Amino acid sequence: MTDLQNVFEDLNTESEEIDEMVAGLDASRWRTPTPAPDWTIAHQVGHLTFIFNLAGTAAADPDTFQKMVAGAQKDFSGAVNAALAHYMDEPSAMLARWRAERAAAVKSLAAFPPDQVVPWLVRPLPPAILACAGIMEVFGHGQDIADALGIRLVRTDRIRHLTGFAVLVWDFGYLSRGLTPPDVQFRFELTAPSGELWTYGPADAAQRITGPAEDFCLLVTRRRHRDDLSLVATGEDADRWLDIAQAYRGPAGPGRRPGQFAKA
Repeated sequence: MTDLQNVFEDLNTESEEIDEMVAGLDASRWRTPTPAPDWTIAHQVGHLTFIFNLAGTAAADPDTFQKMVAGAQKDFSGAVNAALAHYMDEPSAMLARWRAERAAAVKSLAAFPPDQVVPWLVRPLPPAILACAGIMEVFGHGQDIADALGIRLVRTDRIRHLTGFAVLVWDFGYLSRGLTPPDVQFRFELTAPSGELWTYGPADAAQRITGPAEDFCLLVTRRRHRDDLSLVATGEDADRWLDIAQAYRGPAGPGRRPGQFAKA
């Protein structure tokens, strides 16, 4: 997987980057459209607040969490959109609520016994792995906010938590589309922002994905089309995986168009 020693601290630090982008915006700019269809910056922050509320509740009060998500399995998108309506407010209130829910979630996850599992939407997860999923959410929705505001985010090696999580759930892209994952193992060789090489999977695997770790994260959060990234696939299954990769189990959505965020 990855080194999870600092995952809770890193989750909080990554989340603070959302604050830095939105704290100075006036009410009109919170209504700025983002690349996610029909979602403004306010929707992005509201969604993150909802997800962190779920995670904090799952760790602190599992019974209440189970009641909260009882209907999500039948209509995942509908449940998410219905919940989102309860998190839309005036910008100052939204920002305060986002900060409070984040702090509560990180505290509850960090205090949860590390050898036990927290109930979650698809399957129970160890608290550190759920924190990695939180970093995935922050990365993706933070990228949407940055794109809406024309901000170029500077990534750090904290994204290693996301690369490791995405490798762990490599089959989600198939499962979310009702497809059967191939009976193969992939080798992932990803270059970190620091220049370090992160590797996952058998060294002799025929199916391989190589390239920048940031591009990999943009791919698995579906914030960039593969054509706009410097990722290389070796093998038919690996090439197909670049088309459907995602690190979340919900509906894939339309993703981003080829050329929408082409590199200069």
